Amino acid sequence: MKNILFPTDFSETANAAFTYALKFADIFEADIIVLHVYSLPIVEPPVLPGAAKEVFDIVAHNQEEKFEEEIKKLEKIAKKIKPERIKLRNILMGGDLTYSINEVCNDENVDLIVMGTTGASGIKEIFLGSNTATVIANAKTTVLGVPVEAEFHHQIKNIVFTTQYKEEDGEALEQLVEIAKRIGANISCLHIKNDDDPSDIDEKINEWKMLYKNENIDFFNISGDHIEQTILDFIENQQIDMVAMLKHKRSFFESLFHRSLTKKMAYHSKVPILVFKC
Repeated sequence: MKNILFPTDFSETANAAFTYALKFADIFEADIIVLHVYSLPIVEPPVLPGAAKEVFDIVAHNQEEKFEEEIKKLEKIAKKIKPERIKLRNILMGGDLTYSINEVCNDENVDLIVMGTTGASGIKEIFLGSNTATVIANAKTTVLGVPVEAEFHHQIKNIVFTTQYKEEDGEALEQLVEIAKRIGANISCLHIKNDDDPSDIDEKINEWKMLYKNENIDFFNISGDHIEQTILDFIENQQIDMVAMLKHKRSFFESLFHRSLTKKMAYHSKVPILVFKC
């Protein structure tokens, strides 16, 4: 892991996530790219080209001044944690958030996106959405969504990895094992039983147990009518510090299921959620 992207709107929620970005940058000896994306003004026609350019230039100038002020605050936080190691690089862009994030990820070879996420419920969840949930659904890079309640007070010791024991799940687990080793964490593989489980699910679980017998991994195969709530209960009961899951895209219905689940977890979990891409 060499480059960590930290998109921010300089809110309290984003600042909580910045602590995680700093810790991961320290552990993995990575650089942090601070990205702020601002909305471009909507200029209704008829407007002279020169007038439109002047509007955009004014907005860009104001954003640059604000960006410089906020960057200084982040640099002070970084110096308190690891002054001699962590390097911050800064990018200011105007436009769509998810598009800009994907563009920076491609240009800068980003390995991890760290973002703050704000919970929502009921009608707010349906209609307002969440920037982080949208990025999780559309980004081409692994995303760590950090709730504002999850400020980094202690070491990450326990990670739960939700799995359906599919081939691509194994690829994501390989990545997670490497991360867990670096941060000194244990992994719990959690499978929630359902009617669509393949007939050889027990055989697959035993294969994983043998494959990872030398790693700090425990395996849980439990029943639950409501997947999201079952995961949340597991988090609380097992004192989980981070949730990891893979956003599947094998089929249309699987894609819908996992997109919905990862969004809900981003909203409702009080611990960070790490979402891998297939």
